[in-house]
Amino acid sequence: MTPDPERIARTFSRCRAEGRPVLVTYVMGGDPDLATSKAIALACVDGGADLVELGVPFSDPIADGPTIQAAAGRALARGVTTHGVLEVAAHLRARSDLPIVLMGYLNPMLAHGLERFAADCGAAGVDALIVPDLLPEESGELAPALAAAGVRSVFLLAPTSGPERIAAAARAATGFLYFVSVTGVTGTRGADAEAIRPAVSAIRAATSLPVVIGFGVSTPEQARAIGRLADGVVVGSAIVRRVAAPGDRAARVARVRSFVRSLRRALGPLARALASPPG
Repeated sequence: MTPDPERIARTFSRCRAEGRPVLVTYVMGGDPDLATSKAIALACVDGGADLVELGVPFSDPIADGPTIQAAAGRALARGVTTHGVLEVAAHLRARSDLPIVLMGYLNPMLAHGLERFAADCGAAGVDALIVPDLLPEESGELAPALAAAGVRSVFLLAPTSGPERIAAAARAATGFLYFVSVTGVTGTRGADAEAIRPAVSAIRAATSLPVVIGFGVSTPEQARAIGRLADGVVVGSAIVRRVAAPGDRAARVARVRSFVRSLRRALGPLARALASPPG
């Protein structure tokens, strides 16, 4: 597949023109198996997601809470590897033009070989990569490989990130910046829109890149409140919980599709509330 380095930028531009933030939905690749995760990713698209984030299962996911840790464990128990998640990405790319962002930890990428991993991401139709345990200052080996493959880089910022870290992430990122709205791990408590407003404003002042907000967004109401501050909203653990609930594949797909539709309805339009566009 030929990478499209502008796919992410076009998506943010389109959603901004529609007066709403980008809806980012997270799916753990291979949970509970590869076939079901492919169907879940497509259910997110059918439900109205604007960007799909695929998790790569890892045995020590330091940024993830119990829900996503359990999903990673289920995928690993089924023998899912990085290759398998790239297969999910390729399946989705063949059926959708939405941006695909891979989120995974550094060790499996090192085992894969960074240049080979970047090239395989590009070949699978992946548009960007998030590595929670890679600091922007330490991305010198991976960044050129991603750029050569047409894959954008995304870096995390937290409420505790100071001006130097914000500046470093803004310099290194090429896709968007991901603001972690709560300290700690995913899925453990809700985000407080008013509490994070100053931090988000500081990030937006430092970059022309879009800023998305994730962690702590589990309901349509939370998504709407957070969506007033940012260019995009990420919902992860709430989707993973719906995948984990009992039922066959069709039931899981239906639950996720319905939930994503509720998120999409809640997010738009927010034209009067959205922060000013970057740049």
